[in-house]
Amino acid sequence: MASWLVAILAWVPGALFAQDGLTRPVDLRQEAALMRREKRPMLVLFSQANCSYCEKARAHYLGPMSRDAHWQGRALFRQIDLDSDAPLVGFDGTAQTHRGFAKAAGVSVTPTVVVFGPDGQALAPAIVGVSLPDFYGQYLEQAIEQARAAMAP
Repeated sequence: MASWLVAILAWVPGALFAQDGLTRPVDLRQEAALMRREKRPMLVLFSQANCSYCEKARAHYLGPMSRDAHWQGRALFRQIDLDSDAPLVGFDGTAQTHRGFAKAAGVSVTPTVVVFGPDGQALAPAIVGVSLPDFYGQYLEQAIEQARAAMAP
């Protein structure tokens, strides 16, 4: 138990936490190890500054989901900032930035949500924009469940 707590405390300073509950990752290899260990996919919100739809997605859907015990047990919730040069270690260990990772993932529109597996592959179709707000929560839930099914042995 003590070694588990020490490992978590050592990892926490490496991650940047947002007030909305979405962590800005710094090392996707660490995220992948956590995904494998806990058998949870990683939902990533690709966002950028001054994106009102991104704020809506965070405030009304992703923030609350990331704080809900049910969803915490089903997925990791992270945010990549499309317009940020914050350093990021990729799934393959290469040094890059949030901006570079988004570009490599083919994301150019915000908000975009992608659910990744531990090998860095998308496990469900990307959710682009916040179209049909009445159904957005369902789209997120379906993407998480599709990704979990893809990760199942």
